[in-house]
Formats: sequence, C-alpha cells, structure tokens
Amino acid sequence: MSSFNPTTLAQSWPKPADPRPIVTFGAGSIVGDAHFPAYRKAGFPVAGLYDPDRAKVEKLAAEWGVKAFGSVEEAASVEGAIFDLATPPKAHTDVLRALPDGAAALIQKPMGGDLDGATEILALCRQKNLKAAVNFQLRFAPMMLALKDAIQQGHLGEVVDFDAWLALATPWQLWPFLKGLPRIEIAMHSIHYLDLIRQLLGDPDGVHAKTLGHPNHDVAQTRTSAILDYGDRVRCALSINHDHDFGRKYQACEFRICGTKGAAYLKLGVNLDYPRGEPDILEIHPEGGEGWMNVPLQGAWFPDAFAGRMANLQRFVSGEDAELVSSVEDAWNTMALVEAAYQSSAAPATPLAKRP
Repeated sequence: MSSFNPTTLAQSWPKPADPRPIVTFGAGSIVGDAHFPAYRKAGFPVAGLYDPDRAKVEKLAAEWGVKAFGSVEEAASVEGAIFDLATPPKAHTDVLRALPDGAAALIQKPMGGDLDGATEILALCRQKNLKAAVNFQLRFAPMMLALKDAIQQGHLGEVVDFDAWLALATPWQLWPFLKGLPRIEIAMHSIHYLDLIRQLLGDPDGVHAKTLGHPNHDVAQTRTSAILDYGDRVRCALSINHDHDFGRKYQACEFRICGTKGAAYLKLGVNLDYPRGEPDILEIHPEGGEGWMNVPLQGAWFPDAFAGRMANLQRFVSGEDAELVSSVEDAWNTMALVEAAYQSSAAPATPLAKRP
C-alpha cells in the first residue's frame, strides 16, 4: 500500500465524450436545486422539461432557458435522449411506460412507494429493455468517491464500524407531494445512507429499526434508529432526528467510519440549512498516519453528485462505462433493505421480563 496522499483520491466521475440530451420529468424543487445546476455545470444539454402542473413547469423552464413540453408523449419522443425522472414514486411507472423501448432512464429514488412498487418497476424495465438506474447520487458525491477510493487502497484496513448521526431540522414543506404519504423518513431520506452502506459493506443479514413521527407535525416519520446486522465483525448503526429544531449549535449530519487500521469522518453539509447547506467535510486518519488529515474536496454532494450520477448512465449507454452503478437490478436490493426496516419497525419489540 502506498503512503496516503489526500489530494490524489478520486472525487469525480469521467464525463461522456458526446453527452446526450436530457429530458426531465418533474418540476419540483430538487430539479431547480440540484438536477439543472449539476447538468449546466457539467455541460450536459437539457432538451426540455415536463410536469403536469403547467404553471410550475413553465416557470422553471423559463428560469433555466429550456423547453417546456406539453405532454408526456411529446417529452418521450425526443430521439436519443436520456430520460431523467424527477417524479414522485407513484408517477414512475406511468412515465416509464411512455418511454421508447430500449431507452435510457434515471429514476428518482425511491424506486416505487414500497417493495411491490419496486418489483413492478423492475419488471417493466426488463420488459421494455430499458437501461435504467435509480438516482442514488450520494454514491457519486466527491467526498464519497474519495472515501471509497481510500478504502479500496487499504488506508482504513477492513471497515468494521459505520455510524450515521443526524440531528437537524429538515424543511419537509419544500416537498408538498410528501403530504399524506405513509412512508417518509427511511423511504425518502435515509434510503441514501442505506444504499451507500450497501455499496461499502454489502448486503446485511437483516435490520433492526424503529421509525416514527413527532407530535409537533403530521409528517409520517421524521426520526429513525436502525442497526444493520453484519454478523459478529461489523457494527453499523444510524441515529436520525429531523426534528432537532433548536438552532445550529448542536445540530449534526455526519458519518464516522472506522476500520482495523484507520478511520474517516464526514460531514454532509447540504442537510444543514437545506438547500443552501454548508461545505462537506472529509477527514481521514490513515494507517500509519500521525493524525487526522483533511481531504480538500472538489465540489459537494449538491449539485456535483447529480452530474456524476448522470455521467455514469450516459457513459454506460455509450459503452464508455462497463458498469451501470445503482442499476434497477441493484437498486431493488436497497428497496428490499428499506422494506425490511419498515417491517422491523412495525414488529413488536422484545418484551422485558416481569419481576417475580
């Protein structure tokens, strides 16, 4: 193993040689906050935008200087396009059915409202021979690409501990489509962390979880505790609280990842004061090092990870990448983990013994 040099860690995904036009479905806040800023920064052409809310789509299209399509069919007719589904889970299948057979699609997470929905989407993508991936873009954040590179180079040794700790105030009102949905926190937010953990540690044997809401609002769930079971060698725990609304001082959004020979600390800045956010942080205590070393990051989760996610799909379609990261085949396994977490939460806890 070579000596640790934080400036040489991979932090970006190569761009396609000849980017294809992107057609986006959905005009919600995530498109204006992340998708379009990322595509413009990366130089990816956007052919246009569709949303059934005519006023919303025309406003966003005007802001970004792109075409506002009048129907799903018109948007789906763009030849050679990459179809970018920034749609709610219940809308995914209708859009996918409208796409040409063999098309390339990037599907917003989650992959359906539940595992049955994910299975329907998987079957539809197989039937239509779609080159489809799910937008688990946290894998492509500069800090996560660098972390993965450091782990693969052996600077942490064998990863044996993964802690995710969030205590923050999330503005759920930015996503009005969430209102009334029965599954929120794990399905819409912590799914990113579960997917990343799967990439780093593989699939767990099972999960112990409890997810719940808060008496101050009617969002279905905003707080989660979970333990992923990787046997007797790896400990993996998540503590998630989106209702820590008492000022910035003691808020947190961070991972601690420990190996047998080194460790990493990450701050996911975008979630603190979303969508403006704070800078991401990655520090690594490598094997043989004398202490913690800062990794100078070349970008942030928002918006740069969205460019990397799109770049991989474009390069897979063109043959430049052999692997489609987070393909629908792999993403189904993340949905299975989400489903298991909800099932665990709904199951009764082990009762305490009664004092004799």
